Amino acid sequence: MLPDDRRLQAANPTGWFEDLYAEAEAGTASVPWDIPHPQPHLVTWAEGVDGTGQRALVVGCGYGRDSEFLASLGFEVTAFDISPTAVAAVQARYPESSVSYVVADLLNPPAEWHHAFDLVVENMTVQALPVDAHAQATERVAWLTGSKLLVLAVAREEDSVADGPPWPLTPSEILAFQTDGLTALKVNRDGARWTAEFVRQLAMN
Repeated sequence: MLPDDRRLQAANPTGWFEDLYAEAEAGTASVPWDIPHPQPHLVTWAEGVDGTGQRALVVGCGYGRDSEFLASLGFEVTAFDISPTAVAAVQARYPESSVSYVVADLLNPPAEWHHAFDLVVENMTVQALPVDAHAQATERVAWLTGSKLLVLAVAREEDSVADGPPWPLTPSEILAFQTDGLTALKVNRDGARWTAEFVRQLAMN
């Protein structure tokens, strides 16, 4: 399960991921999102999608479920996680994978990734950070997006208190991805889940 000390997570908004993955590798913890299939909302969104000839980036890839799925659709996939242990684990799980798994920090991504990807998939990574880190993380996600961004997240009401982790996204936080030239194409709320698609304005012309 997630680490018990939420104050520690708030003080160390990204470092605790490595702690959790290291504990999981040691057999003393489990990672709640370590499931054998891609995120169902991603699968639904991807119906009929052919990624051939396109570059995709997966934010906070974890154990690679979404990354491998996108690769199966023909995308050239780069997937990153801040945890070196997670990246080593996913590389061991998929030794023959076409996905490029790398260690990187969403809040300080490589300069060469600026607008470099046709598709960026942000699946519940921003919400894993404390609320006061959401704005910076959102801006970084948009900064990475060349053409299209897909955001999958748990929803909460605008005036509700977030007692995370996770810290689900409010309507205004979802719409905040409309930055750096991105415009909302579709924003759907299915009960407690957001599926939001954004496109760069130049890509619409």
